[in-house]
Amino acid sequence: MRLMFERVLIANRGEIACRVARTCRRLGIRSIAVYSEADASALHVRTADEAHFIGGSRPQESYLRPEAILEAARRSGAQAVHPGYGFLSENADFADAVAAAGMAFIGPSGATMRRMGSKAGAKDLMAAAGVPVVPGYTGEDQSPNVLLDAADAVGYPLMIKAAHGGGGKGMRIVRGREEFIAALESCQREARNAFGRDRVLLERYVEHPRHIEIQIFGDMHGNVIHLGERECSAQRRYQKVLEESPSPFLTTEIRAGMGAAAVAAGRAIDYVNAGTVEFIVAPDGGYFFMEINTRLQVEHPVTERVTGLDLVEWQLRVAAGEVLPLAQEHVPHRGHAIEVRLYAEDPDAGFLPASGRIEHLVLPATGSGVRIDAGVASGDDVTIFYDPMIAKMIVHANDRTTALARLATALAASEVVGPKSNLAFLERLVRHPAVVEARIDTGYLDRHLDQFVDLPRTPDDTQPGDGSASAGDPMRVLALAAATALLTQPTPSTASDDVASPWAITDGWRIGHDDPRRLSLEWQGQRHDLSVAMESRGTRVSLEDESASVAGARIDAGWLTARVDGVALRWRAHVFGDLIVLHDGTRRYRLRTLPAYQHGAAESSGVGDRVSAPMPGRVVVLRVAVGDAVTQGQELLVMEAMKMELALKSPRAGTIEAIGAAVGDFVEADAELVRLVASA
Repeated sequence: MRLMFERVLIANRGEIACRVARTCRRLGIRSIAVYSEADASALHVRTADEAHFIGGSRPQESYLRPEAILEAARRSGAQAVHPGYGFLSENADFADAVAAAGMAFIGPSGATMRRMGSKAGAKDLMAAAGVPVVPGYTGEDQSPNVLLDAADAVGYPLMIKAAHGGGGKGMRIVRGREEFIAALESCQREARNAFGRDRVLLERYVEHPRHIEIQIFGDMHGNVIHLGERECSAQRRYQKVLEESPSPFLTTEIRAGMGAAAVAAGRAIDYVNAGTVEFIVAPDGGYFFMEINTRLQVEHPVTERVTGLDLVEWQLRVAAGEVLPLAQEHVPHRGHAIEVRLYAEDPDAGFLPASGRIEHLVLPATGSGVRIDAGVASGDDVTIFYDPMIAKMIVHANDRTTALARLATALAASEVVGPKSNLAFLERLVRHPAVVEARIDTGYLDRHLDQFVDLPRTPDDTQPGDGSASAGDPMRVLALAAATALLTQPTPSTASDDVASPWAITDGWRIGHDDPRRLSLEWQGQRHDLSVAMESRGTRVSLEDESASVAGARIDAGWLTARVDGVALRWRAHVFGDLIVLHDGTRRYRLRTLPAYQHGAAESSGVGDRVSAPMPGRVVVLRVAVGDAVTQGQELLVMEAMKMELALKSPRAGTIEAIGAAVGDFVEADAELVRLVASA
């Protein structure tokens, strides 16, 4: 049956917009993108068949403007609108407006969204339908005293959740009455900023839970089925970092029960198109309804890999009025799939979002069980205005063990040069025993974050599960980095203009012998001045009283092979200007070449006297005033950036001398926000 859509507008950006555009092209549908000022040259604009400008860089000026998107749809002649996920994807008014304009909304109806768009309303509806729910409070009275009394009745620990939220935003765990009001205010503020509404619900917090969700699909003919589960228990601050299918935790009986409950939930609300029913699962296997996401999920490729189905194509066909392509008993399930999300963020600095130009982006080749859904490419910018996800990496194999190994290999073949990324964090994650042994719960990362971040300063300190051949031998790393530099970087020259002069090249040549060459490398903040001397069969790299012999070094197709002190090694090697990235198969080493005789810059002074903006953003709360005495670690202000709140704390005890911004001000990175003086 031929699809009735000839032109589809994609009301989103990033990798999901690219994904929908590619599916449309495969089906012979013309894809229409929309873009903001910041996204004029973005990858999704380059991927779609045409693109229309809709406003300024901030989401409120573009991707959150229904009227601008609808005007672009009319102007382009689109017959349908795909909302992607995030932004307006779960906005019932937008879905209704699309329908009123005579176009198909590729998702559930506005009426369904209103029933599910509020976590509170959804929870009440599911309880009435007999689906297990966690005890809690979903009332409309949102006054602080009423919520505090309700919290006392629910009992601690409990969770405060934005009733109209998602993606880990607007959620707080409260373990005692004294924490409740501050957590409530923070949760409501974050919900207002992210979703425009600050209603919250309360529910009992299940200790050490797993997060397992069921993909459902419904059509306009009353059919609702599920496509299996995804386990999303590896989370940090309720943000998923690894998803997999099938869940290694579920038994056949629990899987069947959860699937039936998810289908029942969909039938109860006459669900149409793609949706996800999310459950909290207790250690004893008991499961409780959490929410329904009335859209496609970020982790939908995991389901696609184990079923072999294209969920975006299903979305388009269902929205065009077709019957679901498969009945429940014919849904295939094969092998194991895992997804991780590569972000521009700094795990060693509290996962602070990063921004800037991606100078180089190296991702593994697709095929052979590896899929990449990227939203940017080399040369693109990660801006401060949107989620900093760079790409999703999805692997598939016959079994979980092979899938984890394939994912580790794919991560080792990747590199991000420019903004900081969570690449090393992901590598440690997929090798960690809690993940490998499938015993991770939703709070594990937050409880044991030190096992995944703050990488050791040298290879001497091995990590859990680290079987690296180079562990405990920093000289080996330096020797291979020196070999890489000699193979790939030009020999430094003097200031002489006479290129024919034998003195124009500083390669250590002397009459009768070669002097050792000096090579300086920076590694994890430390400078290493190496001496590199030519030997009959290679080079000897020395650092103070240590040395290593390197022979047979060569680089071929991104692989460095060499014999170090007689041991033959094969490491990945990438060179980007003065940056050298080596990978021994388990761990990543990033070093930079330095001018051999350049003195290190003096350390800046006064850092402890000022608090600066770690990134561009908006000040949302000031907790101090000029003249206030503060203690070390005391919270001074809260910034909002990249859809998250950042609490900035005092680096030491002192007195507030000056405040450089007011609530509501937008500040640039490194702007001085607070200056301290010693207390009298």
